[in-house]
Amino acid sequence: MTDLFAPDSPSEPDHFDEEEAVRPGPFWRHALWVAGISAAAVGAGWVTSLFRIGFEEYGLPPAAPGALWPYLAVWAAIGLAVAAVLRATAAKVPVYAPGRIAASLTYLGTRLSLGWRPEAPLVAAMAAAALIAAAVWCAIALRPHRAETGTGSEV
Repeated sequence: MTDLFAPDSPSEPDHFDEEEAVRPGPFWRHALWVAGISAAAVGAGWVTSLFRIGFEEYGLPPAAPGALWPYLAVWAAIGLAVAAVLRATAAKVPVYAPGRIAASLTYLGTRLSLGWRPEAPLVAAMAAAALIAAAVWCAIALRPHRAETGTGSEV
């Protein structure tokens, strides 16, 4: 009797990782994914920082003074850029968890900005750090792909 799920079975792949797959498709699907990830991450950052924002009529003083909308708008734009970089790479080569990475970077930036309300140069530095982290994640995904195609250097 043969076992269909044995590792040496030719019909069953050695591993199946849904998180690391090429994600081809039409442009509208990529754009919808990018917008959804960004909106969800900014929304989650806003909801989880509500206790730091506070409502003065309820006796909760805010942790930092200032308007919230500029920070939400900036992190929505940064989230769109981060998610677009990751999704564009994932459309060509397998990238491990591009949605979780984009959402995490956007969420952390939103959460920190709303609770702390840094000045513009510091927000720009946080945005640059998020974009650099996304680019490094994409470079890591591209590296093994280059070795498979033979364009990388063999040692």
